[in-house]
Amino acid sequence: MLVTLDTPYTDTTAADLRFGLGLPPQPALRSMRVTLPAGVVVLRLLGASHQVRFEPHAPGTALVDETVACLPAVTARLPEAFERPGYRFAATVRRLSVADFDAAAADLRRRAAVEEHVLAGVFPGDRDALTVLAARAVPGGAAWWTAHAYPQTGELVTTETTVTSA
Repeated sequence: MLVTLDTPYTDTTAADLRFGLGLPPQPALRSMRVTLPAGVVVLRLLGASHQVRFEPHAPGTALVDETVACLPAVTARLPEAFERPGYRFAATVRRLSVADFDAAAADLRRRAAVEEHVLAGVFPGDRDALTVLAARAVPGGAAWWTAHAYPQTGELVTTETTVTSA
C-alpha cells in the first residue's frame, strides 16, 4: 500500500538516522498489522522514519521493537550490522547518481503497489521522498526490509531484519 502523507519528514539525511531496540511506540503517521505464521509484525511509518514491532505467537521468540529514526534522545547511530540471539539487523547507505536514485525510487513505488505486506509513505514536496516497510514470513520467524529515500542528498538507506526463535 502506497500512501501520501500530509506531514513533512524530520530526517533529511541518512546521517540523522539512529537505531534503537525496545523504545516505546513513537507517534505513527500510518501503521499496518501483518499476521504471519510465527507472529504479528506491526509496520509503523513515522515522520522521523520507521518503527517495527514483532509480537511472536510461540514461546522462545522474543518480542522485538525496532526503531530506525531521527530521534534526538537516541544516541546509537545506524549500524551496518547488529546481532543478538534470534535477531539480525543489517543496514546499507548508498549515495546514488540522479538517474540511479530516480530508478530506485520508481522501483520502490512499483514494489509498494504490487507486493504483499508493504506499507509505503510518500512525503510532501518530492514524490521520491519515500519510506517503505515490508514484512514476510521466514522459517521459525519473520523478516522485514525497509527503504528510506532522501532525494535532497541522493541517499538510499535500506535495512533488512530477521527474527527467529533463539
